[in-house]
Amino acid sequence: MLKKYKSNKIYYQSTIALAGPVVISQLGHTLVQTVDTIIIGHYAGTISLAAVSLVHSVFMVILVIGLGIAYGLTPLIAQENGKSNFKECAKLLSNSLWLNIIAAILLFIVVYFGSMFAMQHANQDPNVVETAKPYLLILSLSIFPLMIFQTFKQFAEGLGFTKQAMNITIWGNLINVVIAVILVKGMLGIEPMGVKGVGVATLVDRVLMMVVMAWYVFKSHNFKEYMLHFSAKYINFSKILAVVKIGLPVAMQYVFEIGAFAAAALIAGQLGATEQAAHQTAITLAAMTYMMAGGIASAATIKIGNSFGNQNYMRLQKFAHASYHLVIIFMLFFAVIFTLFNQYLPFLITSDVNVVAIAAQLLLIAGIFQLFDGTQVVGLGTLRGMGDVNIPTFITFIAYWIIGLPSCYILGIYFNIGIQGIWYGLSLGLLTSSVLLYLRFKYVINKALKK
Repeated sequence: MLKKYKSNKIYYQSTIALAGPVVISQLGHTLVQTVDTIIIGHYAGTISLAAVSLVHSVFMVILVIGLGIAYGLTPLIAQENGKSNFKECAKLLSNSLWLNIIAAILLFIVVYFGSMFAMQHANQDPNVVETAKPYLLILSLSIFPLMIFQTFKQFAEGLGFTKQAMNITIWGNLINVVIAVILVKGMLGIEPMGVKGVGVATLVDRVLMMVVMAWYVFKSHNFKEYMLHFSAKYINFSKILAVVKIGLPVAMQYVFEIGAFAAAALIAGQLGATEQAAHQTAITLAAMTYMMAGGIASAATIKIGNSFGNQNYMRLQKFAHASYHLVIIFMLFFAVIFTLFNQYLPFLITSDVNVVAIAAQLLLIAGIFQLFDGTQVVGLGTLRGMGDVNIPTFITFIAYWIIGLPSCYILGIYFNIGIQGIWYGLSLGLLTSSVLLYLRFKYVINKALKK
């Protein structure tokens, strides 16, 4: 085993070097929601915490559509860069920018009005719904700067430059924490704003991140050869369609998975505000490790996309195997952490002992599904690098909406197992997705080798 590692060490090291900054910048999206949850949990009470859970459950479904569409740029950039086609990379960037601006407008309309309707017609606590409304509006507005930020971030990462997005994310989240505490708690002469305060902090954070990321891409010497060919006026529907062909299925993959978790939160809401708050507490902690695994998956997409672009299939397989091995080790580590410290970790989110008691039980289940969650997201990342997105999208639909979500309802509500039953259903969906995606990867790579 050690000999095999040494012979492939360069692939592990290269993946880690690329994944590290991506992990942190990927984690930034979750950290914004995590900070909101922690601050509200400690300063605004259980009803407000349940309101945050409700908004996140419906908001994230729409948000991931935008993130998926933006992500469609990365494998295309990686493949064209593998061919040293700088002009094509610049054209893809300009068209992706316009695509994401249009997507932001449409998503704002859908996320605000659609989410408002969903909250009011999903058998939720009326106090929770009323508390959630102002937070939802401000969070919806933050889609605009976030989508523009993602355009330049995915472009830079497709070329292998990941550290700047990481640095911007770190500073952005620090600013978000400071502003959120001031506004929620009411400091420096400002009246306490409650849930609305974390929304304002998130909006300010994302505007600043957008400005700095765009400035970096336009001014850095790393992109000089590419930006010589960039023009915001260059619109080519074939380029837009190329991004959409990858981005839209990726978006639907996110929707099927995140949507299942969002629906699970709504099912949890039928059990009561305490159960819903416990679900939000545990899922916030689990989501952090998921986004870290997503960083490894993004690195896999970039490395595999580059290898696929120059038809180096041996190198492609090496990076795929390295990514799988790394995520398994990573998720097993966090499974142990969740199991050993399940009684203490929920206190990071809330001080309500009733919520903590339930969340602690959920973290034991999370320790089980961490492994499946990590391997399925890497499976998606490897397939995206090869441009294979349609069948994986169908797989995620089957795994989460045909198997996972019905299992949540049957176990949690029908058999009256409660919130734990809902999480067992989620685990079954993740297991199904993980196995099917790995089998799909083996099929695609074997088919490519035969050509």
